[in-house]
Amino acid sequence: MAEENSRRKWNPHAGPYLGEVSSLAFLNLPQHVSSIPYLFAGSGSEILLYDLSSGELVRSFQVFEGVRVHGTVCSKSFVHSAERYTYKLVIFGEKKVKIFSLIVELASSSGEISVNLENFESLPRLSNWVFDVCFLQDSTGSLEEEDKVLAIGCSDNSLSIWDIKESRMAFEIQSPERCLLYTMRLWGDSISTLRIASGTIFNEIIVWRAVGLDGDNVDHRHYSASHMLRLTGHEGSIFRIVWSLDGSKIVSVSDDRSARIWEIDSQEVVGPVLFGHSVRVWDCCISDSLIVTAGEDCTCRVWGVDGTQLEVIKEHIGRGIWRCLYDPNSSLLVTAGFDSAIKVHQLHNRGSKMLLDAVGVLNSPDKVEYFSTCLPNSTEHTGLTDSKSEYVRCLQFTQEDTIYVATNHGCLYHARLLSSGNVRWTELVRIPEEGPIITMDVMSGGKVRESCALDDWVALGDGKGNMTIVRVIGDMYPHAGLNQSWKASPERQLLGAFWCKSLGYRFVFSCNPRGLLKLWKLSGSLESAAETYDVSLLAEFSSGFGKRIMCVDASVEDEVILCGDLRGNITLFPLTKDMLHGVSVSSELKIPSLKYFKGAHGISTVSSLSVARLTSNKAEICSTGADGCICYFEYDREMQTLEFMGLKQLKELNLVQSVCQGVQFSKDHPNNDYAAGFASTDFILWNLTAETKVTQISCGGWRRPHSFYLGEIPEWQNCFAYVKDDVIHIHRHWVGGQKTKVFPLNLHTQFHGRELHSLCFISTDTKAGFDSEESKISDRSSWIATGCEDGSVRLTRYASEFGNWSTSELLGEHVGGSAVRSVCCVSNMHMMSSDVPNLPDVCDQDSAVDDCESPRLLISVGAKRVVTSWLLRNGRHKKKGESCISDNGHDRASSEVSPVTFQWLATDMPTKSRPCGKIEKSPKLEGVEEDTSANVTKLGSNTYNERENYEDDWRYMAATAFLVKCVGSRLTICFIAVACSDATLTLRALVLPHRLWFDVASLVPLKSPVLSLQHAVVPLDPPHEGNTSYSDVYLLISGATDGSIAFWDVTKCVEAFVKQVSSIHIEKYIDCQLRPRTGRGSQGGRKWKLLGSKISKRAQENSNSVGEAAEEDPASSLELTNDHPQENGENEDADSLPVTSEIKPSHVVKNAHQSGVNCLHVSRSNSSPSYGNGLMFNVISGGDDQSLHCLSFNILSSSNNRATISEIMDLNQTPSYRIMLTDRGGIASAHSSAIKGVWMDANWVFSTGLDQRVRCWFLDKDGKLIEHAHIVISVPEPEALDAKAIDENRYQIAVAGRGIQMVEFSG
Repeated sequence: MAEENSRRKWNPHAGPYLGEVSSLAFLNLPQHVSSIPYLFAGSGSEILLYDLSSGELVRSFQVFEGVRVHGTVCSKSFVHSAERYTYKLVIFGEKKVKIFSLIVELASSSGEISVNLENFESLPRLSNWVFDVCFLQDSTGSLEEEDKVLAIGCSDNSLSIWDIKESRMAFEIQSPERCLLYTMRLWGDSISTLRIASGTIFNEIIVWRAVGLDGDNVDHRHYSASHMLRLTGHEGSIFRIVWSLDGSKIVSVSDDRSARIWEIDSQEVVGPVLFGHSVRVWDCCISDSLIVTAGEDCTCRVWGVDGTQLEVIKEHIGRGIWRCLYDPNSSLLVTAGFDSAIKVHQLHNRGSKMLLDAVGVLNSPDKVEYFSTCLPNSTEHTGLTDSKSEYVRCLQFTQEDTIYVATNHGCLYHARLLSSGNVRWTELVRIPEEGPIITMDVMSGGKVRESCALDDWVALGDGKGNMTIVRVIGDMYPHAGLNQSWKASPERQLLGAFWCKSLGYRFVFSCNPRGLLKLWKLSGSLESAAETYDVSLLAEFSSGFGKRIMCVDASVEDEVILCGDLRGNITLFPLTKDMLHGVSVSSELKIPSLKYFKGAHGISTVSSLSVARLTSNKAEICSTGADGCICYFEYDREMQTLEFMGLKQLKELNLVQSVCQGVQFSKDHPNNDYAAGFASTDFILWNLTAETKVTQISCGGWRRPHSFYLGEIPEWQNCFAYVKDDVIHIHRHWVGGQKTKVFPLNLHTQFHGRELHSLCFISTDTKAGFDSEESKISDRSSWIATGCEDGSVRLTRYASEFGNWSTSELLGEHVGGSAVRSVCCVSNMHMMSSDVPNLPDVCDQDSAVDDCESPRLLISVGAKRVVTSWLLRNGRHKKKGESCISDNGHDRASSEVSPVTFQWLATDMPTKSRPCGKIEKSPKLEGVEEDTSANVTKLGSNTYNERENYEDDWRYMAATAFLVKCVGSRLTICFIAVACSDATLTLRALVLPHRLWFDVASLVPLKSPVLSLQHAVVPLDPPHEGNTSYSDVYLLISGATDGSIAFWDVTKCVEAFVKQVSSIHIEKYIDCQLRPRTGRGSQGGRKWKLLGSKISKRAQENSNSVGEAAEEDPASSLELTNDHPQENGENEDADSLPVTSEIKPSHVVKNAHQSGVNCLHVSRSNSSPSYGNGLMFNVISGGDDQSLHCLSFNILSSSNNRATISEIMDLNQTPSYRIMLTDRGGIASAHSSAIKGVWMDANWVFSTGLDQRVRCWFLDKDGKLIEHAHIVISVPEPEALDAKAIDENRYQIAVAGRGIQMVEFSG
């Protein structure tokens, strides 16, 4: 009884919803309170109130239960009492209407505003959906009677009048044109002036009004509908109608991709039809000078009243922009859509046009400064060039007002941007023989002397092969303090000059077209008055690829030099401290490469490189390239290994030139990452954290001379310069230290733009208790991975301490944009005893096995049979002590430890010639009592031949994964079970760190496709004192569309594969130094490969062909034989055909559900069996038949088993363990519709279904389910559920569908 009373205290509480935004409305406060309106946004069942002047969320209110907010209308008038303002607020959704009192209080001392919402009245449920509401005055027009009547427009083209004062429905008016509507809008301030515009499914707009015999007196119900006019012209259904302020015009948008402006008096279209959207148009708004439309193509278009398209904004993703709103007083434009984001832009009037600034600051008269200038000696140039004309070869920003310019005549100029809009030029130096300057790099220095405000070092390389170093010092009028030149290369052989900030001004690099890098040292005292320095060649570094080096970085601590070349290759060279302090060496001495990574960016140019310290012996390398990707590598100095650790692909950029990080100057402004690059002919600065475009400048492409400079807050401080027709064009946006709000704003966290199919919590260390430090961090934040229909995978943070969704990061997309059907997190490592001597890949013998680094992976599967793995990169350190100034990728930003994030590790998918390997059906399995032993057979060679001639479009429906490592081995193997829509199950393996894919086993298919998968790893004999062996049983559990649940024992295959792979040197046979394919054309195709048992002989005989084949397929899919490869080729079966295991189900529970098993979950039970010491596991399942079903099983070691044979089924040919299965029954009608997600632990079961309920069930000691509570959620069409225990008294339940919502369950 005490336990039952304690359980009664447990209750669920609905948390915030992150999904589609369905309504927008302004709240206009008195001018002395706020000149900028507040914004109401309806999302799910919540109303969010934002302060647009600060961009902060003021309050959120839960207004409905399970009903989405479709519209919000605020009264124009208010009741004023002291510093308190009371408005009437009407919120409607579906068939519900509620009236609230909105109370705004102004604190006289601090000036802060507090807002509260009180429920004034809830109207009875209407018979039709509500499309619009409008406050009306009574016929008396007195202020006391104002807003006492509410007009409600419904989807059947009817009008209802609600008397607010009397709390009753006064009367209803039915239009004579009774038909189904998609939209209705009301205009007017009284019943007599009320106009109703209805958009029908017949592509027409019907305008009608209410006519009464007694004026506006609602006490008399003598009202009827009077038809005014019918507007025709659209060729599709009408989705949205808006009235102009004076009621003389309406704007309509339709399924025909157009917007039309109608004149009410003339009943005709005014002006041209607005065509521009490529798909359906969802919403529109109108003001005196412009029209705004928003559509399914995720664009918001601004039009002039004459039909001219003024601006196109595209910052949303997914199914489109559903709502747009424009305030003419503040020129603020708000857009919101399916992706949960709310974007705020500011339009500005320039002449006769309304334009949108790429970046704007509220109340700032000048948003962007534009400079246009020419070289000092070409002011009268007409734009026609000849061989003797001087033109710009290189330019580079060093400060927001300083640019260095180098020309083909060998001149170096200093250009200062003045506040007056002019440019002051200073000629610094003219190199000898006036050779054309080919390359330039600038290292900006700090103040050396109090009188010296400028101290920059410029490295120049000319066409004659000379290297020139210029030190620029000075204050207002800079001059060259040092001018040192020497012969660095033969003529026309000097193509690159590079500084490295970590090495300082005394060391400079030069390179030639064939990848030869030279390191030069400047000797001499910085403070001396000497005009020259001694220059010595320290070393030459020869790249094995022979391609031009495009970027260089170095780290003294990690003793490494990084080079990226023209063809996407990255090469590492040793950099010792003795080398830096040594004397000049002979030019014949060339230092070979230390490590390399071929095709890091495909065949595209590596545009920037940076290295950051991870640990005392490990460093992270970040590279960007012309393939639009950011790649991450890990370099181990002691092991001298370079491993690919992940990548991020940016669809918005074709070329990523550099990445940097802003400075967190306040708690409200996060530490954002930025990428600068090009998309076609435009320069784009992209916020990687907020996924928003900071600026976009049309410049003609990256091949023109250009440069950019970013300040601490790139939204406020960014400069870009480029050359076109011998004119230097400069765009500068530089706001000082004032903390002004910058537009565009992203008010709400951006999320997926389409439906979600799967989600999972990123698990913490399960070995840690609730009092551990990691558990305390998890208590403050929860990280959830989600997979979407559009192929995207995101990582979203839920801040438990604040109860809101704080950030959402796009990890990447599946190759080809294939829909993600299932995601799972893999973190627990399962160790396996090794009986293989002399393992090739071993951990440090001085460290314990547990000390070997265990990766944490995220696995996602989906359409086109794509499997993608993501690697957790938690606590990544970056460079410290550097400013956030980035120019052409040479500097990295300062930061603390980065938050939890995943990086793309490897992707596997079949080529068009590779099928899913469907095999013949197994014999029919009858009854629950049926026992079948695990069967391992060999497939003939015809399997591979059939693959070559077979094409399909199957998709993976479910996946589950677990990590296994052999004791003493360095390799980690992630086993991934995937269920395909062709009714097959496959066990695959990803071998780390080599990122190689293998087929391990084909699980004999049932007659129906599998919809859900789970695994259980049961420790039979855990290691203890005196026994260090590991003995685990690996089980897979599947639920199919025919309602059956199958159990599969894959222990033998897992053990054999782990031991076989751990005993060979994989990297000797396959080139592992390749990145995964991204879907970009530079990565090429793949081929399905087989790895036979005679691999060592083939590798020796055809080493070149193996290397070339592996180069095509960076993460090759392979089949491994069950025979161990012999180094000397002594295996008798060396010529046998490759084999793969075929496993039949150990047991099938038929008719567990009457239809498809949509979800499964496995959890260890607290109950102990009465026999032996086996562990008990519970399996919960949910299906389309609306039922929950519970099974229990426990595996017993044969030595401890006392049960009879009739009670037990044998899962393995070796009788080392046995299983007992118990059917616990279930709940026949657990939900009122199909169940889509379940989760359980030892005490509780949580489930969700299409009825938009989360139900909490208590699991008693007999395995029976007892419903404890339920809650209505805001997520439409739920598809998945996951949960985790925060502590002993609190759970978090996440539900995903059309959005995501968190539910707290605590007691």
